[in-house]
Amino acid sequence: MGHRALSGEGIRSFIAVEINAPEVLENLRRLGTTLTDTGANLRLVEVKNLHITLRFLGNVPRNLIDEVNGVLDKIAFQPFEVVLKGVGAFPSLRRVNVVWVGIEQGSAELLHVASQLEPKLRGLGFKPDRRGFVPHITVARVKSGRNRNVLANTVANVSGMEFGGFGVDAIKLKKSVLTPKGPMYSTLHEVSAREGTQERE
Repeated sequence: MGHRALSGEGIRSFIAVEINAPEVLENLRRLGTTLTDTGANLRLVEVKNLHITLRFLGNVPRNLIDEVNGVLDKIAFQPFEVVLKGVGAFPSLRRVNVVWVGIEQGSAELLHVASQLEPKLRGLGFKPDRRGFVPHITVARVKSGRNRNVLANTVANVSGMEFGGFGVDAIKLKKSVLTPKGPMYSTLHEVSAREGTQERE
């Protein structure tokens, strides 16, 4: 597996669920404004880039992309609803490095998809996901300690915030191109929800 491939030799990619509800995205945008108002040194994830990562793949050699697409094609799941609620921080409020939004409904279904992906990806030579799958949406990354305490207090104050829900009827393999202005995402492959159980191999 070419995890150490140079950026020019592989396609930086991840498998994700996109957020397709404008009102949910607007609520997330408002949270971003609240976070920015703390004066903390952070970079918000652009609203158009907000998503639930099912599996980060890193730099994937081009000759493996078709095999990853094949893995996605074997994943079986029915349409389901995701409801977003709660705001927190990794690794903790004592040292905020990432601000996330939680998932109140839909975690079991997301875990079901992720659990199908993991062994198949390992079969292609991908290393295990050391941290495991924790359903969440990353909304901001902290760049320095400036006003971090103010940010932590704000996150604690909005910890019960509700953002609404949206339907999930597809999972996507996304390409990520890193630029000075932030990552640019595009879809490489998409698999729609379908009735039934996982195919036998």
